[in-house]
Amino acid sequence: MTVTLGLLVRLEAKPGKEQALAEFLAAGRELAVAEEQTVTWYACRLSEREFAIFDTFAAEEGRRAHLEGEIAKALGNVAGDLLVRAPEITPVDVLAAK
Repeated sequence: MTVTLGLLVRLEAKPGKEQALAEFLAAGRELAVAEEQTVTWYACRLSEREFAIFDTFAAEEGRRAHLEGEIAKALGNVAGDLLVRAPEITPVDVLAAK
């Protein structure tokens, strides 16, 4: 399957909420597995309080479904407690993948 689209989501944990955010992201993998149109999904830590999610899709339909799906809803439910500010969601075009 060729991926052409992605999402880069940057998250900043509130002080003292770093571990809770890391655990939330690790648990999010199960939700991502259930999304048929999400080709890849990564959660990573960039620094002590900065995290990111990167996911890829073969078509815009999949990306849109992901943005309206269970992971987005779950993140919305915990954002006020765990995040300094709203997630920074950047749609991206995938230029190359292996």
